[in-house]
Amino acid sequence: MSPQSILTQEDKEHFLTHGWIKKVPCITSGHAVIANAFTKEQAESVTKNVWTRLGMSETDKSTWTRLRTNMPFHFTFDASEFAPRAWAAICELSGGEERVTPHSKIWKDSLIVNLGSVEAEGKPVRPQDLDGWHVDGDFFVHYLDRPEQGLLVTPLFTNIAPNAGGTVICPEAIPKMAKHLYEHPEGFNNLTRGCSHFVEATGQVSDVYLFHPLMLHSASTNAVRNVRIITNPPVSLNQPFCFNRPDGNYSLVEQVTLRALGKDRLEDWGIAAAREQRMKLKELQRLKELAEKRSAAA
Repeated sequence: MSPQSILTQEDKEHFLTHGWIKKVPCITSGHAVIANAFTKEQAESVTKNVWTRLGMSETDKSTWTRLRTNMPFHFTFDASEFAPRAWAAICELSGGEERVTPHSKIWKDSLIVNLGSVEAEGKPVRPQDLDGWHVDGDFFVHYLDRPEQGLLVTPLFTNIAPNAGGTVICPEAIPKMAKHLYEHPEGFNNLTRGCSHFVEATGQVSDVYLFHPLMLHSASTNAVRNVRIITNPPVSLNQPFCFNRPDGNYSLVEQVTLRALGKDRLEDWGIAAAREQRMKLKELQRLKELAEKRSAAA
């Protein structure tokens, strides 16, 4: 059974229009109130050993020798227990818990730490000048209906001030991404596009951002050099997104994609190749080229 609905109509319209939801609300006495998705104490339980793991000192910035660190995980926890309102919102956006894979509940302490650098301190970089723009999913071929990336989720494990390394998103790129995938049913491995309007994911520890899976985003420079810690727990679906449902019961994520394409449904769309065929063919071609180079050099 899916968790109780917690998104207001205003929340849903914001997601449908902009492709993202910030602070997950809860319903109290019939009123929508913005509440933390988890507690500060819970956040500290996840980050308590971060400086030891980094081999750095929290109080000595001269030891902050890495700009950004994607840390391996040591333990996991259940999102439905750790952040139940966030989990409920994830399920609601996805069309119900029955559409979400059980392992999507598993969050990890695979922390993403952004400490900035001496050279960039006090020198924020404009979003349009960042070089890390992407959509998540570099481990698979992208299709419009790909289920491996059901949502982009970003819990904040520290406060994030403006220009302090928050993720930057470009909502206006969703239609561009959707159109490209619609027009290329054979799939592609990734795509970046320029943007003109940006949103920086700032907030307080325990805030959770929920983004449409086609949201173009980038890490930003931490010009303030406050420690910034987030994670990106993956959400995947049991079945590919469906854009031609006989009962019209589209998830909010699917509705965003359809709106981005200016369509009510996709009756004539389907992938043009076996899902992993194109990736494997490219790998085989690269392996062949490598073998030829080695043979020529022998």
